[in-house]
Amino acid sequence: MTAPIDVLIPAIEKDLATLPHVIDGVRKYVKHPIREIMIVAPRKQRILDLCLKKGCRFVHEDTVLPITKKDIHYQSKTWDRSGWLYQQLLKLGGDKLCSSKYYLVIDADTVLIRPHVFRVGDKTVFFCRNWSQGEYFTTYKKLMGKGRSSRLSFVTHYMLFEKSKVKQLKQAIESKHNTSWYSAIIRSMNKSKQFAFSEFETYGNYLYSSTPGKMILKQANNKSLHLSFPQISPSKMSSLTKTYRSISFHKRKGYLKSSKMITK
Repeated sequence: MTAPIDVLIPAIEKDLATLPHVIDGVRKYVKHPIREIMIVAPRKQRILDLCLKKGCRFVHEDTVLPITKKDIHYQSKTWDRSGWLYQQLLKLGGDKLCSSKYYLVIDADTVLIRPHVFRVGDKTVFFCRNWSQGEYFTTYKKLMGKGRSSRLSFVTHYMLFEKSKVKQLKQAIESKHNTSWYSAIIRSMNKSKQFAFSEFETYGNYLYSSTPGKMILKQANNKSLHLSFPQISPSKMSSLTKTYRSISFHKRKGYLKSSKMITK
């Protein structure tokens, strides 16, 4: 019997084009009993309507942490990644929201297209890629006092978290920095850099540094697409599923302050 899990999806209104497909993909391809799918988001009527339609639990994002997005100032003249960082902190706050021992976090722009199992025996499956952002590990070293432990990157848009391990990670951060875990993260970042923290790299490397034998690392095989879900024909989807496990729709560049600044 596979372990029952909860699912946590942080979202904003701009995600509503992909979010229904993300939920459908989770229900179809996650091979665990799912107790609850939680949409952690601002209170907007369209989001509430979708939660009702899809049988998901709405969680107002402002109720998860002692801070809200307004307390985060992570921007430059050209970009604002405050919301991006806030969503990462919300994911780490999921241990307080979920009733299951494990919770799956998935980004609101990423759709699973093949079956996924996240627990095999007493081991957790992590999906990985070969490249990352160097700044993530600069922050990780400041935060944890040691460098990365895995050569592979854990940044692949979804991850199974174990509540007790998330709690341990946050306690380790708090005891080292003598402040709340989220304040320590914010203080450890170089905020002039656009990519200065990763919840997936932090949690993955934290586990890998102590219990690599409890982790199964698999290639993520994620495909980034610059189109919308309905634009994918059945034959195109069939061909995608032969090579990839998931697809991400990186159409929105919501963190850029001006469309003139968009570069690929």
